[in-house]
Amino acid sequence: MTAVRRALDTLYLWSGYVAAVFLVAIAATIIAQIVGRFFGVAIDSTESAGFSMAAATFLGLAHTFKQGAHIRVSLLVGLTKGRVRQAVELWSVGFGAAGMAYFSYWAGDLVYYSYVFHEISPGLLAVPFWIPRLAMALGGVILTIALVDEFIRILTGAVPSYEANAETVLSGPGDE
Repeated sequence: MTAVRRALDTLYLWSGYVAAVFLVAIAATIIAQIVGRFFGVAIDSTESAGFSMAAATFLGLAHTFKQGAHIRVSLLVGLTKGRVRQAVELWSVGFGAAGMAYFSYWAGDLVYYSYVFHEISPGLLAVPFWIPRLAMALGGVILTIALVDEFIRILTGAVPSYEANAETVLSGPGDE
């Protein structure tokens, strides 16, 4: 395994870990809200839970993609074989990479201008908007990297990692 491969796999894994931390943050805010009600304290968790949900969603995209856990409509791909299949896979992954690169550019632009114009969330927390939007932009960039990585993998004739890993995800550990 090359150093680049290890670095990319580590990036995807840690992005997934950070997404999991934000899922725990959602649970913690909901639990705090429930406990607060028992003691007559109103805790507004809507904003923090929403920001955490956005971060968990976008930061988890690359890891779930590489693990084959995204929903894929593979009817057309399943009907093809050999070079035609490789071409269809390249087209779909390349189209996804281009779309995510476009999204990531504009998400980064949104973060930048949120910072420049000092946009603040309108809720009780008054969080600078560039902070939660940064997770969205970073998640988009990491997914773009994962898609380009997969494009190169398919181009070199390797089995797409999302296919290889999807069999493990679907069958589960220990299933024979």
